[in-house]
Amino acid sequence: MTAVPLDLSGVGKDFTTSGRRRGVLAGVDLSVAAGEVVALLGPSGCGKSTLLRLAGGLEKPTTGEVRVNGTEVTGIDSRCAVVFQEPRLLPWRTLERNVAFGLPRGTTGRQGRAEVAHWLDVVGLADFAKHRPRQVSGGMAQRAALARALARRPGVLLLDEPFAALDALTRLRMQDLLVEVQREAGTTVLLVTHDVDEALHLADRVVLLGATEPGGPAGIRLTLDVPGERPRDRGDAGLAAHKVSLLSELGVHPVRELEGTTRI
Repeated sequence: MTAVPLDLSGVGKDFTTSGRRRGVLAGVDLSVAAGEVVALLGPSGCGKSTLLRLAGGLEKPTTGEVRVNGTEVTGIDSRCAVVFQEPRLLPWRTLERNVAFGLPRGTTGRQGRAEVAHWLDVVGLADFAKHRPRQVSGGMAQRAALARALARRPGVLLLDEPFAALDALTRLRMQDLLVEVQREAGTTVLLVTHDVDEALHLADRVVLLGATEPGGPAGIRLTLDVPGERPRDRGDAGLAAHKVSLLSELGVHPVRELEGTTRI
């Protein structure tokens, strides 16, 4: 597995609904370096997931181009792997067979078994390899989905709110797991999230998407370089100012309470 750069140049996307053409994204220029973790943040409906799908070749841009490792993406790209909000495991397959489904074509039996065993171990599911999705928790199923994506040996890992459906404690554990997995795999990561804390905890950079003019398509409004090396301390006071800044850009402002404390 070798991390590769991801570049979007002048990317725009229009959709036609009931005969009306609507611009969702316009003029997006974004370069993600090999091995970098970038979080896409923004309000619902601003085009975050659409941008992720364009990066992986699941959608074609209306304007501009997407390049992975310098080569244009023209369709579903084997250099990328996607983890969605739901695990999307095949219910009739065991976890190990679901992970094996992600192996690149041409992987031999012995090599494939070793690869599956490795990633199940990395995500903490070695003891549950023979279980089916209905026999494990939602967090475990999402770990299996992450292992399946990594078994593909992607140069770019695309994560579309992968922890949004999990309970708060499981979500924190999955965030920590992602830090460990990214360090192990070294892959480039583009993460869509609504969670400011998650973005600041996981990413090297946070890219804020939103409409550049009222009613218009979304573009990049702000890019923030997150200070400090990963893994970060969630209690780091140095991140508090960045959190307030990002929330303000999203239209959420601190509320000053009577006793002088600040509530977000």
